[in-house]
Amino acid sequence: MIQFHPVADVDSLKPGEGRTVEVRGRHFALWNLDGRFHAIDDTCPHRGGPLGAGVLQDGRVHCPLHGWAFDPATGACLSNPARPVACHPVKIEAGQVWIGLE
Repeated sequence: MIQFHPVADVDSLKPGEGRTVEVRGRHFALWNLDGRFHAIDDTCPHRGGPLGAGVLQDGRVHCPLHGWAFDPATGACLSNPARPVACHPVKIEAGQVWIGLE
């Protein structure tokens, strides 16, 4: 069963911005992609870089350590397709961004 947890005010993350958020001791990269919010695991599978501190370019999140690119909507790794990150459900409710976890 998925339980949703509030992680940020909608207005605190402008389009094109991301950050790392913590829920139940786990870190997630939260990104606002043109007004749609996406959550993926925060740790890059290449060298453990924080994806929430990455750069969004052409709709892709680039790891700040070595530039691996990820699709924030699916978690797919464009630099190495065999190394995706998990993608988590997101909802907006009462001005808050919520991440769903099992």
